[in-house]
Amino acid sequence: MTRSVWLKADDEVGSWEDRKRRITAGLEAGVDWVLVDEEDVDRVRELGAVNIAAFGGDDVHVMEAEDDETTADATIIGKDGEGDGTVDLPPDFSGSADLSAIRQDGDQPMGGYVRILDTEYETFAEEVARDAEYTIIIGSDWQIIPLENLIARIGEETELVAGVQTAEEAQTAYETLEIGADAVLLDTDDPDEIRRTVEVRDEAERETLDLQWAEVTAIEQTGSADRVCIDTGSLMDHDEGMLIGSMSRGLFFVHAETAESPYVASRPFRVNAGAVHAYVRSPGGETKYLSELQSGDEVQIVDTNGKTREAIVGRAKIEKRPMFRVQAETADGDRIETLIQNAETIKVHTSNGRKAVTDLEEGDELLVYYEDTARHFGEAVEESIIEK
Repeated sequence: MTRSVWLKADDEVGSWEDRKRRITAGLEAGVDWVLVDEEDVDRVRELGAVNIAAFGGDDVHVMEAEDDETTADATIIGKDGEGDGTVDLPPDFSGSADLSAIRQDGDQPMGGYVRILDTEYETFAEEVARDAEYTIIIGSDWQIIPLENLIARIGEETELVAGVQTAEEAQTAYETLEIGADAVLLDTDDPDEIRRTVEVRDEAERETLDLQWAEVTAIEQTGSADRVCIDTGSLMDHDEGMLIGSMSRGLFFVHAETAESPYVASRPFRVNAGAVHAYVRSPGGETKYLSELQSGDEVQIVDTNGKTREAIVGRAKIEKRPMFRVQAETADGDRIETLIQNAETIKVHTSNGRKAVTDLEEGDELLVYYEDTARHFGEAVEESIIEK
C-alpha cells in the first residue's frame, strides 16, 4: 500500500503568511498533498510542485479551466457543512444522504471531509466513502475506535485520510488494525513535526527483508572486469549497503564504503558493487543490471537487519579492476555467486561482522538475500531459468 501525507493549510491556520510558512515547510519535508481553500490554489502552485486539494462548497461545481495550474487536483466538500468542519449530516439521517456534490459527473476527483462526533457520523462517513475518491475523517474525543471501525468497513473504493496532529498519531493511523489509513491529514505548524511525519510515511512503505546466511564454498582471483561503483545522493550508515549478485535469486550484502583506512578516505555515499553484469536490488523488489544504472535511478539501501530505504543514484562509475569470484551455498543447498573487486576497501557482512573480501575464506558465512524465483527484465516470474 502506498501511504501519503496531506498537510492542512486552509484559512483556519491563519493569514496567508502563516499558511505560506506551513506549506513551505511541507514542501521542503516532502508532503504529498496540501489541503487549502480554493482561493489559495494558484498561490500554492507558485510555491512548488505538490498535489493540491481545495475545499469547495457542498454545492460545488467542477469548473472546466483552460489553465490547469489554477485548478486543484481534487475538490473536498464538507468544510462548511455545520460550521465546525463537518460534512452536513442530515437531521433525519437513516442510512442514506444527499451526496450529489460528490456524485457529480466530472474528471476532477472529489472528496468528503467528515468530523466524527458519534456513531451516526461514522455511518455517514461510510456513505461518503462509497462515492468519494478521498474520505477525510477528523476525530474529536475518540480517534482510534472510529478509525478502526471505518478501516474494517471501508474497502478500496476510497482513499481513507485520517486527521492527525503529530508524527506519533500518524504512525498509529498507518498501523491501525495492521491495515492502516491510506493517508494522514496533518494539522501542525511545527516544521520538525511535519518532517517526522513524512519520515513515518516513508518507514511505513519500506520493505523489511528476511536475510540469511550462506556459506562460502569458493573464492578465487579472476582476471579484470568492468567494475561499477554506485555513488548515491545519500549518506549510508555503518551497517548499510546494497544487495548485489550474479544470480538474481541470491544477492550478497555488500557494505557501503563507510570505514576509514590509512590509504583511502571513507565514501559513505558509495557501494563498490561488482561487475557490470551483476544485479542490484531496487525498491519494490525489482532488480537492475549494474551496467544499466545512471544518474536519477533509484536503488535500494538495506541494513544488516533487513530494513530498507531508497536512494537516488548520482552516478555509476565504471572502471576496469581485478576481481574475485565468490561462491556460496544457501541453507537450501543452492549455489549462488558474484564477482566483486579484489580490494581491501570492499567489505561484506559475515556471521563475525564486517570483513574485507581480501580476507574471505571458505567456510565463512555471508549475509545474503535469497528467493527461489526467476526474473524476466527484473520482474519476478513463475518460470524455469537456469543461471550458472
